[in-house]
Amino acid sequence: MKPDGPPITPAGMAALRARYDHLLGTERPQIVEIVSWAAGNGDRSENGDYLYGRKRMREIDRELAHLARRMKFCRVVDPARQEDRKRAWFGATVTIADEDDNQRTVTLVGDDEQDAGQGLIGWSAPLARALRGAAVGDLRRVHLPGGEKEWEVVAITYPQP
Repeated sequence: MKPDGPPITPAGMAALRARYDHLLGTERPQIVEIVSWAAGNGDRSENGDYLYGRKRMREIDRELAHLARRMKFCRVVDPARQEDRKRAWFGATVTIADEDDNQRTVTLVGDDEQDAGQGLIGWSAPLARALRGAAVGDLRRVHLPGGEKEWEVVAITYPQP
């Protein structure tokens, strides 16, 4: 892991590791077995199990390589150890309100962990970039594809150490 790589939470790194281990230890061996069995059935050019198996194995190998690169390159940052808890930094859960007082709560996480439906916003997303370093009461303008929007920071919390 490089000290200047993109940040990821310990839970995010564990999820990458779990996916890697599952692909390498479960899915890939199953596909290898299917391909070996299908290869023994003769003509491979018209053998659906063989052709699909080879294609799936290439997909798995590509994903394994991608996951290995991410795990090597990402920098694990534990949000519970954040010293400046009065500002929104990596791992912060931030409640924001728009001009109509519609509130939204988001957690700033690594790009590999983002899931907008769950309120997990990737560190390099426009909203996360706008919120970096904000304190409660700050107004932040976000440039979104649909136009510009202003949000007020209502609350900032971090996981307990």
